[in-house]
Amino acid sequence: MSDRPVIELRGIVTRFGPNLVHDGIDLTIQRGEVVALVGGSGTGKTTLMRHVIGLTRPAAGDVSVFGAPLFSGTVKEQRARRRRFGVLFQHGALFSAMTVAENIGFPLKELRVANRAEIDNLIALKLAMVELEPDTARRMPAELSGGMVKRVALARALALEPELLLLDEPTAGLDPDLSASFVELIRSLQNQLGLTVVLVTHDLDTLAALATRIAVLADRRIISYASLEETVKVDHPFIERFFRGAYGRRALAGIGGNP
Repeated sequence: MSDRPVIELRGIVTRFGPNLVHDGIDLTIQRGEVVALVGGSGTGKTTLMRHVIGLTRPAAGDVSVFGAPLFSGTVKEQRARRRRFGVLFQHGALFSAMTVAENIGFPLKELRVANRAEIDNLIALKLAMVELEPDTARRMPAELSGGMVKRVALARALALEPELLLLDEPTAGLDPDLSASFVELIRSLQNQLGLTVVLVTHDLDTLAALATRIAVLADRRIISYASLEETVKVDHPFIERFFRGAYGRRALAGIGGNP
């Protein structure tokens, strides 16, 4: 197995018109890590994730995934590279006119990696992996609860058996009990499948339960990239507000932290 980083960002600069969002960001994520991207509003957390999956390109800098520049090689090679990661978008982003089965099977069908019978079997397998009943396959997204939408979206993200899983605010909109059970599901799947996970989150309970390292975005750069225990010791106004407020103290107390 390659020991090259799963994700490597070098000198990333992002601009939206005159607005400079990222100014020389460097980030390396190794295989098997669970990395949380945190930062205040407008710091470009989701934008950075979109650069990693190729939905947007930075104004400057290099993005490499699985040891190769994201857009390098032939079209076939780029498609093969993208098949190695799955994405769970904020709020699920399910296709409203498709059934659950059609949503999960969409990437399999589009990339023609399996026949109809194989796709049906894989849909059933992915539903089981996210702890949903088989009859959920026939339902429409509008018939699902918020927690079920997240699980179906996760099943779709896992459809191609990726090595890298990217999650944008995975627990947004869920009540505390549903959030905790969804986090436990992600943690279990990460352990079982050996996934590398990158998540954007503002939820400290999610971060504390999942992340092995935290990349803190502030001042247009990554000001800290460390474990939770090391991150809370960094002297910076955002870290003071985010980790040492009342909510932060409660979340950290739950894992034995010392804010």
